[in-house]
Amino acid sequence: MPATTPRYKYLDALTTAFVVILLVSNLVAQKVCVIGPFAVSGAVLLFPVTYIFGDIFTEVYGFAASRRAIWLGFFGTALLYAISTIVIALPPAPGWPNQQAFATVFGFIPRILAASLVAFWAGEFANSYTMAQLKLLTNGRKLWTRTIGSTVVGQAVDTVLVITLTFLGVVPVRTLVSMILTGYALKVGYEVLATPLTYLVIHRLKVTEQADAFDRHKSFNPFSFSE
Repeated sequence: MPATTPRYKYLDALTTAFVVILLVSNLVAQKVCVIGPFAVSGAVLLFPVTYIFGDIFTEVYGFAASRRAIWLGFFGTALLYAISTIVIALPPAPGWPNQQAFATVFGFIPRILAASLVAFWAGEFANSYTMAQLKLLTNGRKLWTRTIGSTVVGQAVDTVLVITLTFLGVVPVRTLVSMILTGYALKVGYEVLATPLTYLVIHRLKVTEQADAFDRHKSFNPFSFSE
């Protein structure tokens, strides 16, 4: 008999939550906030959580589930950008005074849009690939090595790409490097502090779903949707 795809209780809900968090992060990213001595994008409050989701998808359900979530997040974000652009371009109704405010909140600069999409896609796949390979290397032991190790790799790819593609040629190189290092340190620190929560969620999901994926003999091609 042909093999059947396992049906999981929480995978769809987790994937939906992942996409929602990603979209909200993009909406609040344009506000620059002050946290202690750092000036950071509002997205720093939520966006690192998407990498925790990536760890959960890969550890419990496998790289294929993570790949599906990443692509859904990518196309959801692209749709947000596209619809926002169209709605901003439509003429406001007579007497509606908030066109400029709406455009400020939902207007995405094309360069930032492209940088965000490229960085998200590359960073998330780097995170999940590293997570899956480290699990094979450690034979499933020492979960912390792969949750932190994948974060170190994935956030490095994401942070370097998004800041370089957005600000190269706009700010001095010294400032660019400082922005990369600060953003990277904050994101990695965020996820290291969240390690106990990640452990708890992964443990409970493994028990509930009766799943503990090892991606042996599986395709890691981000463009292939076969197992």
